[in-house]
Amino acid sequence: MVISLKRGRRRIRGLAAGLAAVTVAGLVGTGAGALAPTAGAAPSDLEWTSCPAVHGVAPEVRCATVEVPLDYSKPDGKTIEIGVSRMAARDQSRRRGVIMGNPGGPGGDGIAMFSQVRPPAAMLDEWDLVAVQPRGLVSGTALRCDAITGDEPELMTALGKVNRDRCERRTPGLGASLTTENTARDMEVVRRLLGEQKVSLYGISYGTLLMSTYATLFPQRVDRMVLDSGFDPGLVWNSLLAAQTPGYKARVHEMMAWIARHDSVYHLGKTPLAVYRKWSDRVSAEAGVPPSLLGPPAQVGDVPPGLRAFARQYIAGTDLTADARARFENFVATLLRPGSLQLTSTLLALTRAFAPDRNSWPTVALMTADPGRKLPKPSPEVLAAAQVSQDMQAAVLCNENKVPAQPALGFEAFIANYVTGDPFDAPGLAYRSGIACAGAPALTRPVDIRNRGLTVRPLQIQSLGDPQTPYRGSLVMRRQMNSHLITVGGGDHAQLGRANAPLEAAIVEYLRTGRTGVTRVEQAPITAPLTRMPSMNAGATAW
Repeated sequence: MVISLKRGRRRIRGLAAGLAAVTVAGLVGTGAGALAPTAGAAPSDLEWTSCPAVHGVAPEVRCATVEVPLDYSKPDGKTIEIGVSRMAARDQSRRRGVIMGNPGGPGGDGIAMFSQVRPPAAMLDEWDLVAVQPRGLVSGTALRCDAITGDEPELMTALGKVNRDRCERRTPGLGASLTTENTARDMEVVRRLLGEQKVSLYGISYGTLLMSTYATLFPQRVDRMVLDSGFDPGLVWNSLLAAQTPGYKARVHEMMAWIARHDSVYHLGKTPLAVYRKWSDRVSAEAGVPPSLLGPPAQVGDVPPGLRAFARQYIAGTDLTADARARFENFVATLLRPGSLQLTSTLLALTRAFAPDRNSWPTVALMTADPGRKLPKPSPEVLAAAQVSQDMQAAVLCNENKVPAQPALGFEAFIANYVTGDPFDAPGLAYRSGIACAGAPALTRPVDIRNRGLTVRPLQIQSLGDPQTPYRGSLVMRRQMNSHLITVGGGDHAQLGRANAPLEAAIVEYLRTGRTGVTRVEQAPITAPLTRMPSMNAGATAW
């Protein structure tokens, strides 16, 4: 069946605009002993003032802007601005230096990182916590792009070129400069302005690649380095999102199982499949079509009473056909109901977005149990910043993409992205097939990260079931950076600020001494209230 051109354009406009955001991380330590605390902050050439309200940061966070070269090969040429935030050490008599952080992305809001994701108390007491806002984001020279209308003739064949061109028209030259290496070089400019001989680094998710890039370029300027939720740099970028897809689906099933274990709170069913069916009904009511995500494996409690004698056969048949049935039912419903698309379901989109973080699971449960519950609407300024973040991420991924596309996946990618709007399969297929960056070839090759004689061995933290930075791939970064690995149970993505006492103690020990003997900890407790919706603010998002 052929989709009408008008209907197809509407799908393309919505899906293309949101593609980037659906994304889109041993040996005995050789670190030196603890640094002697310095008396007060180092001299700084930065002018600190209050931070723009869009970041939603605490009052103690101060911000500044820094001028950096647009093109580092032309240091005397055109310049741009980047934002910087700082939380001064609470106990300046014990101040040990500066920790620079990045929350992930590409496109995560650095300004809010240490304010919204609460570090251990010792980090707040003993270090100035500084975040360099990646170039292209708000509070600096932001990447501004024309809106996608859906009428662009090249949308179907050259989406990457359309995205690159619409940004070039609004902010000439900026889009081409958005690379991990340039952001690392921006950090070095800030280090010099801070007057610090060395800085420690804390990178989350994509931030692990950024910090590893900085450490590769400027190893003599690195003190300690924590890589929180790393990934395989060899997957940058066409293969990375596809590597996440199986983990995301499995993680949603774990979410359904958790909700079922809390049936006394949410009353959505006592088995994962029972919860899924309630959830699927809510998605269908919002979108007009059922989701294409398969349900969790059936259990004895899912077998109708009259078929209990054939429970084994019933369960086997249900599980065997689950994936094909969900995809078929969604596909047929999408074709028969013009204007209906599963991706228009807020519940479905949030389920995928919140899957990596158990503290967000109560929100999904509450929205499933009560369709009237809504998240507070973000301010126009926050929405505008999110659009800048999406466009910036798309630019980075295409600018430094080093993995060849697989055009044979083009038809499958077309169906997932432009017909069914599958939020789980679409992002990975879009990049693997080459659709996402079509017409926008890579402009540079990422720095090949490695440990070039760092004085202190990096610390790496990985969760076993993390869907965003799969554990197996993270071991590649571990080898390349020769990091000491702490394995965390469960599957939460990003470990900073989770009130995991044993892990926080290990992080602080490492930051103070350059080493820790801890190699494994359990997952953090869920700290979010089970019956209250969260507030919406800009925050620091680990992507």
